[in-house]
Amino acid sequence: MKKILFIIIIALLVACTDKEPGTQQADSSQQHPLVICSNYPLYFFTTEIAGEYIDVRMPVIDGDPAMWAPNGVDVADLQDADLLILNGAGYESWLAFTTLPREHILDTSAQLQSLLLPIENETVHQHGPAGKHSHPGTAFTTWLDPQLAIAQAGAITQGLSRLVPEQTGSFEANFEKLKQKLNRLDQSLNEVFALLEGQPVIFSHPVYQYLQHRYKINGRSAHWEPDSEPGTRDWIDFGKLRREHPAEIMIWEASPLDSVRQQLLQMDIKSVVFEPAGNRPEQGGYFEVMEQNLLRLKAQMER
Repeated sequence: MKKILFIIIIALLVACTDKEPGTQQADSSQQHPLVICSNYPLYFFTTEIAGEYIDVRMPVIDGDPAMWAPNGVDVADLQDADLLILNGAGYESWLAFTTLPREHILDTSAQLQSLLLPIENETVHQHGPAGKHSHPGTAFTTWLDPQLAIAQAGAITQGLSRLVPEQTGSFEANFEKLKQKLNRLDQSLNEVFALLEGQPVIFSHPVYQYLQHRYKINGRSAHWEPDSEPGTRDWIDFGKLRREHPAEIMIWEASPLDSVRQQLLQMDIKSVVFEPAGNRPEQGGYFEVMEQNLLRLKAQMER
């Protein structure tokens, strides 16, 4: 009997020490529902609301998530998620050719249909390595209007509450804190853009529709990429746009090439970066990115 008892004890000790630390961590994380978000703003809002009760992730995407298409491994990860949080408004074009459990999908703009902005003029243009494409249908950078972002965060709160109903109180409390921050951002953006007083602005790319609509910016869009040198035809078209819309400020998604910035300065056009923050920033979080946007805007407008 002593020999049998000794064997049982040894077996139990082996079973307890058999797992590597990484495996234990993976098992622990699996205790929480898995939620995958299609872009960084949704990921940020979800982590702010979910706290410690949800395993929140977003795909690793090189470039603009709006241009992303999942591969086979990505699709398998999406299928394993307990909840897929999507932006909607045509943002996730890959949904058309991906088979996913529809009951696990949360479209955060589904209840905002009357507030979505149509894109009236479909224009084909270059978009870096993605090549030629167009922006038809509906404008999708909804989160650039903080009030729409609040509505999307509210939809996320409801979705998480259905997923983990016992934590509804925590989710709602965290949502209220996030809502207050977004309202303060809304107020700050309104104060900065009010400095324009209706002055014309050119956007480097047609992704600022909700920002323009929210703050009544007198804007027109070009179709330029910050990492590309415009060709002769591009400069000719830009000159025509400038004559129709004599802007002195051009808002970019990222810093343009220095040669482009200098040529614009010769035309008395100042370049300022307003990052849409669709993808995970290199530093800081969503509100830090927006704070930097505000500082750059204010610095240019007060000159």
